[in-house]
Amino acid sequence: MQVTGMLYGARMLRLVGFPTTEVLEPDASEEDIRALIERSGTVFIKPVFKGGVGKKGKAGLVGRATDLKTALKEKERLYFVEHRVGNTVAKANGVTFEAGVPAEHEVYFSITDSTRFRAPTMTLTHHGGVDIEELDRSMVAGVPFDPLTGLKAFVVANALSALAAPKQIISPLVQHLPKLWELYHDFGMTTLELNPIRLREDNKGRLLPVACDFKCGFDRDDVRWQRLSLPPHLFAVDYSDFEQEINQLRTYQGQSDVYVINPRGTILAPTFGGGANSMVTEMLGDDAIISSDFGGNPPYEKMKQVAGICFKHWLKQTNVLFIIGGKSNNTDIFETFRAIADALREQFSRNGPTPLYVVIGRGGPNLVRGMAAMRDTMEALGLPYRIFGFDSDMSEVVGYARRVDTWMKAGGREQVAARLGIVSGRDA
Repeated sequence: MQVTGMLYGARMLRLVGFPTTEVLEPDASEEDIRALIERSGTVFIKPVFKGGVGKKGKAGLVGRATDLKTALKEKERLYFVEHRVGNTVAKANGVTFEAGVPAEHEVYFSITDSTRFRAPTMTLTHHGGVDIEELDRSMVAGVPFDPLTGLKAFVVANALSALAAPKQIISPLVQHLPKLWELYHDFGMTTLELNPIRLREDNKGRLLPVACDFKCGFDRDDVRWQRLSLPPHLFAVDYSDFEQEINQLRTYQGQSDVYVINPRGTILAPTFGGGANSMVTEMLGDDAIISSDFGGNPPYEKMKQVAGICFKHWLKQTNVLFIIGGKSNNTDIFETFRAIADALREQFSRNGPTPLYVVIGRGGPNLVRGMAAMRDTMEALGLPYRIFGFDSDMSEVVGYARRVDTWMKAGGREQVAARLGIVSGRDA
């Protein structure tokens, strides 16, 4: 769950009193746009995308205008523009008009949860306005701090002093940057980034930090973000029917993270654990139908529902049902395997058998009982299967599943279909 841009970013920043550039919404009138140009001299026209879509400037998707005619022309160009970042394609639905902020100094600032320090970490540099990755490490300060005390002024001051930042920018940044911890902490954020913060002179000649771009991410399982009253459509993306059904089952008990990789794939891999998910997704490539993480000790009912949805959408085209995960610490293997087995029985009962090869690799509490439950179900359904224990090399197990898929494509599916009494394996 991510939010980018100043349309909603400015609203959130105002909650903690952090100065922002002036922003007009997509439905702004021509009179409003003209008045903004007269006040600021320059306006930037930026497309509004759902979710977190970056690199708009480098892609030429930020317009600049000093007169109304140019502003309206840029609005027409960008209002429904498409933007591709890697394999992700996003389509805009509107633009914002943001006042230009003349300034000599630009600052980058972010707060994230650091896995290295096991603490919230401030990243800060007075060489902002560019990708932070492009800067030499000596020009950037990364400072962890105690979440119990929060981001204190002295943390900011020490970081700027260590960077040899210009003295005139230290005081205004020390005054305003700690406010951002309140926003980050009080509303369940996992990351908060302002780039650039431009330091503009106010009427008395003092520098004032002004946020000119915004990005944040939320922990969707932390209900504090709901206090922001952000519109639901802000987090809506083009989920498939399958992904939408799975996402509706999200609770604090067990994970249900899923993404469709290849809707024409042939290996259905319910995966348990982030490490296993990364390896399995990479090694299976386009043969995988989904990328998933169903770990976190899901209760029986939730796991059965998740498995039932997977089978409903994908089992007919599946050659290999690949149930894989590392050695868990607290996930009850018997409960999860029993739930998957019962869901598979019900799928066969409702829709008839389908030619399928089952490969299992797992470790953890109640493993033997869980494997026995899967064995009994596979034998009752007449399905071929192979089960690997916790001492098996996961990469070897993934390789075995791929070889089984190759065999199924080369005629094995028809052999399994004949064993199940199905006329055509391909049509099953």
